[in-house]
Amino acid sequence: MSTEIRANTMLPARREQITLHTADGLELIGELALPEPGQPRATLICLHPLPTHGGMMDSHIYRKAAFRLPALADIAVLRFNTRGTVSEAGRSQGSFDNGDSERFDVAAALEYAEFHDLPNVWLVGWSFGTDLTLVHGLDPLVEGAVLISPPLRWSTEDHLRAWGESGKPVHALIPEFDDYLRPDEARERFSLIPQAQVTGFTDTKHLWVGKAEAALDAIVQAVAPDVATPLPRTWDGPSETRQVTIVNS
Repeated sequence: MSTEIRANTMLPARREQITLHTADGLELIGELALPEPGQPRATLICLHPLPTHGGMMDSHIYRKAAFRLPALADIAVLRFNTRGTVSEAGRSQGSFDNGDSERFDVAAALEYAEFHDLPNVWLVGWSFGTDLTLVHGLDPLVEGAVLISPPLRWSTEDHLRAWGESGKPVHALIPEFDDYLRPDEARERFSLIPQAQVTGFTDTKHLWVGKAEAALDAIVQAVAPDVATPLPRTWDGPSETRQVTIVNS
């Protein structure tokens, strides 16, 4: 019997709570969701929106990615709370540092992925997380980046040029009605990354409310183009309904 995949539908995966250890001595709360059978074809390291405005590892696109992509696309999803950020899973140590000391958080996630031999690692940033990606994420381990609603708040032209010179693929997902950066301006600013693919999403706003499926399809197209999209909207197999408690910082 087919089950409609809804916002709180959790499909099968091997899930474990993890702790990331930063070079400046902090412990960060996280979760790794792996395909139940076999090895992942790709790994997403999810960098969440601004924690001072409610961003965390349970921000809805990342929660749905962790609930669905291991089963639907054989993709591993690593999500975590940056320093000082709280979610239902707990609060990471430290305090928010406007994207500066968060470089240690990005490095800790990459170190974890490398130590655990997670394959084909991509950074997936959303809003604030896109600045962390562009500023701190250009690492040899990283295959490429997916940027959801990038505001380019802290990312400078030098950061964009560095990604351009790296040749690593960059996919920017730009809402038509974004609060900070809309498609036409995004194409102009991302021209400093010649290989960047800038895609506009009609009738979409910064937080992608009601548009998570479009975001997940675009992520999968970027990191695992051999997986058919759009992803299935129903599931023939075991599943759970998982209600997540949204915790405010």
